[in-house]
Amino acid sequence: MTQPTRLPAWNALQAHKAEIAGLHMRDLFKEDPERYSRFSIHWDEFVFDYSKNRITPRTVDLLLQLARQAELAPRIEGMFRGDKINVTEERAVLHVALRNRSNRPICVDGVDVMPAVNRVLERMARFTAAVRSGEWRGYTGKAITDIVNIGIGGSDLGPRTVVEALKPYGSDKLRAHFVSNVDDADLIETVKHLSPETTLFCVASKTFATQETMTNGLSARAWLLDHARDDAAVAKHFVAVSTNAERVAAFGIDVANMFEFWDWVGGRYSLWSAIGLPIALAVGMDRFEELLEGAHQVDEHFRTTPFERNIPVLMGLLGIWYNNFFDAQTYAILPYDQYLEYLPTYLQQGDMESNGKTIDINGQPVAYPTGPVIFGQPGTNGQHAFYQLIHQGSELIPCDFIAAAQGHHSLGRHHEILIANFLAQPEALMRGKTYDEALAELRASGVDENDLAKPAAAKTFPGNKPTNTILYRKLTPRVLGSLIALYEHKIFTQGAIWNINSFDQMGVELGKQLAQTILAELSNDEPASSHDSSTNGLINAYKHLRQK
Repeated sequence: MTQPTRLPAWNALQAHKAEIAGLHMRDLFKEDPERYSRFSIHWDEFVFDYSKNRITPRTVDLLLQLARQAELAPRIEGMFRGDKINVTEERAVLHVALRNRSNRPICVDGVDVMPAVNRVLERMARFTAAVRSGEWRGYTGKAITDIVNIGIGGSDLGPRTVVEALKPYGSDKLRAHFVSNVDDADLIETVKHLSPETTLFCVASKTFATQETMTNGLSARAWLLDHARDDAAVAKHFVAVSTNAERVAAFGIDVANMFEFWDWVGGRYSLWSAIGLPIALAVGMDRFEELLEGAHQVDEHFRTTPFERNIPVLMGLLGIWYNNFFDAQTYAILPYDQYLEYLPTYLQQGDMESNGKTIDINGQPVAYPTGPVIFGQPGTNGQHAFYQLIHQGSELIPCDFIAAAQGHHSLGRHHEILIANFLAQPEALMRGKTYDEALAELRASGVDENDLAKPAAAKTFPGNKPTNTILYRKLTPRVLGSLIALYEHKIFTQGAIWNINSFDQMGVELGKQLAQTILAELSNDEPASSHDSSTNGLINAYKHLRQK
C-alpha cells in the first residue's frame, strides 16, 4: 500500500491548489447559480451542503481520483468483510457488525459473529426491561431510580454523548449519570445526592483492570457497602460490561449480569455494543435499536454509494483537501443543538485517537500531516467564545455546522433564532466583509468621515472560510445513529487515504506506564531521583505540599 504523496492525484491536487488559490467563494457563487445543487446531497432525512468550500468541479474530480488511487473501495469492503485491518494488533474492526440490522453474515476467522451480537442484544433487552419496569430491585426491595455508568474513554464518552442527546426520550423515573475521571471529586459529586438503595452501577471495562475505572468502581462498591453492610448487596447494584468473568466475579458481580463484547470492537467505536447499556436503560431498548438502525443505514450508504454521492467519503476528502493542501491543522464541529453538547468532545476522541498517527501501516514514518485538532461547542455559545478567531484569525479552520429543522420544544421563537444563527454563520464565513462594505456600513450608521479608517479596517475580514452544513429533520435516535456513523466513516476514509491504522492507540500507553512507576514512589516520603530533573522536582514538591 502506497503513501498518498506518491499517487498521481496527490501531485495533481498540489498543482490545482496553486491554480485556485486566488479564487474567492463569493465569486464562485456569482459565476455558478447552480452551485448549491451541484455541491449538496439530500439523503434520507439529511441535507449535506458542501458548496461553501474552496472547490470547483475539478477539485472534486481530483479528490475522487485520490480516493480511487488510494484503493479506498477495497479497504471499505475489507472492513465490512471482517478482514484484520487493525494490522498492529491483528484484529478485525467490526463496529458495523454491532448494528448490522440486515443480519447478513460477517465473519472473523471464518466464524459468523452475528449470532453472538444478537445474543448480547437479547440479553440487554431483557435486563433493560427488568430495570425499567421495576422488576429489578435493590437490596431493600426498592426499584432502581438512578444508573451510574463507570467507564473512561469510549466506555464513557459514547454512552454519555448519546444519553445527553436523547434526553427528550428519557424518563424522570430513571436518571443516568456518568463517572469517568479518577479524580475522586467526579464520583463524590455524582453519588452525594443518590440513594444506595435505588442506585445501579454499570462498570464498563473490557479487562476489568482499567486503573481509573476500577478505582472508581471499588470506591462505588465501598459507598454501597457503607450503607448495605452485606456483600450480597453488590450483585443487586452492580452489573459489568466486560470479557473478564474471573475479575467480575471477584468484584462481587454475578457473571449472569456481565455483558460481553469482543476484541474487534474498538473503545471509541463501542457505544453500539453492550457498552451502550446505559443508553438502553435511559431511553429503552427499542430506542437503542433505532439508534443502531440509523447507523446501519449510513453503513449501507457508505458501502454501496458511488463516491460522487457518498457523504462520508466527501467529508473525508474535503478534510484532506484542507489538512494536506491548505495546511489547516484544526477543525471545528459546531452543533446548533444543546442536546449535542458532548458531540464535539466525542468526535474529538474518535478522530484524534484514530488518526493522530505519524507511522503508516507499513511501519514507515509519514511525511505529511494526518489527523487535525478537533474542537467545538454548541452554537450559539461558541459564537461568543472562539468564532472571532475563525472569522478574522490568521489560521484557516474549516467547520461543520449541524442542526435540526425541528426542535423538541416550542418555546417562543428560540428555535428560529437558533437556526437563523446556524444559517448566518456559514454565510458570513464564506462572504466576509470588504473594506468598502465596512466603510459604507459605518457611514450609514453616522460615523464621522474623519473617524472611519480604523473601525473600517477592524470590521473587515476576508471570508472564503470553508464550511460544511449538515441539516436533518429532527434529532431522533435513528438520526443520531446516522449522524455519528457519518463521522465514523469520515475518519475511516481519511485514515485509509493517509495509509495509517486508525484503530490502534499506542500513544496512550507510555504515560500510563510511567504513572505506575510514579504512583509507587508517591507512597513514601523519600526524595525522588530516578527521573529527569523536572519530574523529580515536581514529585518532591508534591510530597512537600501534601504535608502542609
